[in-house]
Amino acid sequence: MNVDKSLQTAHFRGRKLRNRRVAIPQNYQGVVAMPTDRVMQSKDANTTANEDALLEDPIKVLEQQSTFDEVMVWGHETTPAADDPFVKGVEEWVRFAEVLLKQDQNDRRITMLGMLDGSQGILTAERAAFATETLEVLQAFHATITRVNNLGDNDIYRWYMASSGAGSESSADLKLNLIWPCTEQHIKKYSDQVLRMVTETPEIYRDYIRPFMSAKREEGRLNWVFNILEGRTEQEDVILRDVGHGAEDGFLMLPDLNWDRTTMGSLHLLALVQRRDIWSLRDLKKKHVPWLRYLRQRVLEGTANMYPGLDQDQLKLYVHYQPTYYHFHVHVVNVMLEAGSTQATGKAFGLENIISQLETISGDEEASMADVSLSYYLGEASELWTSIYEPLKRGEKPEH
Repeated sequence: MNVDKSLQTAHFRGRKLRNRRVAIPQNYQGVVAMPTDRVMQSKDANTTANEDALLEDPIKVLEQQSTFDEVMVWGHETTPAADDPFVKGVEEWVRFAEVLLKQDQNDRRITMLGMLDGSQGILTAERAAFATETLEVLQAFHATITRVNNLGDNDIYRWYMASSGAGSESSADLKLNLIWPCTEQHIKKYSDQVLRMVTETPEIYRDYIRPFMSAKREEGRLNWVFNILEGRTEQEDVILRDVGHGAEDGFLMLPDLNWDRTTMGSLHLLALVQRRDIWSLRDLKKKHVPWLRYLRQRVLEGTANMYPGLDQDQLKLYVHYQPTYYHFHVHVVNVMLEAGSTQATGKAFGLENIISQLETISGDEEASMADVSLSYYLGEASELWTSIYEPLKRGEKPEH
């Protein structure tokens, strides 16, 4: 081998190899390590049952053998160029891992601060969209899912953490929600569809929406909610149970099925009330203001106590209208969680704003949210659209 400070050449099986010397970036160090039989301690005595469900295989401990401050990148016949993937990986991309500025879009996008050629730069990286070009591609997706860990289940709803990589060491990077067996209404809800803005007057609510709600409650769609409230399922997930000052004050909190239960930036909890006379925000009356204020304060206190890294003013409380199910519940999210469709205008109504509206609404203690008009959006596949609002748009009377 010919050795030169600026150039090195070698031959392997008759082919000339030429190299580029690449220095390890400042504040970094290369390490030569060997695996041992020791494993990392992955939990302590305080690990909860919920955390235990997320545990993966033991992680082997590596033992340092030596260090280095540069590497040689070899190429056939020619010296590796500056844009060689490995060269760029060492010289440029590593430097951008110095500071994490922000993690958003439900933690699918990160923004990092780093150094490049002596100047600071900002790099934003976002996970690519799922490939959906053909049916074969979609079917092949199933084969890539490995290391599936069950987080819990209730009635027809199940949720898991899993890995999308084929390697045995792939980390859990997929949150899976399964509805099985699903209904035709589930299929409509989760299908891509055109949205429509509608205005629900007190008269439309009284004559059509309230009877619709009643019919849905009688179909057994609240079984999973009652299973939780009555202590039959998901009790290990309940993070706060408050009995209040009486039967009508009580509520409990647990993680929303869309939260991975570990990432504080995407925190999403549900507060389910024990009382069953309030189906939606439409049932809230001026006389309920003291209860709503108590509920709000206890939810904020309970969340901040459970997750000490969060202050009360870092939490956002809202309710949906129309809700997915007709039993009053409050969503609790990290205020930094990027607002998607579930927090959009026409879907989410801030709890503080509802309380303020009830306080200022005209009338006695029985004055309620049923007395005002509400605007929200619906999908064209929604039963509310097809059976009520579409006929009204055509000037026809909806069938009960």
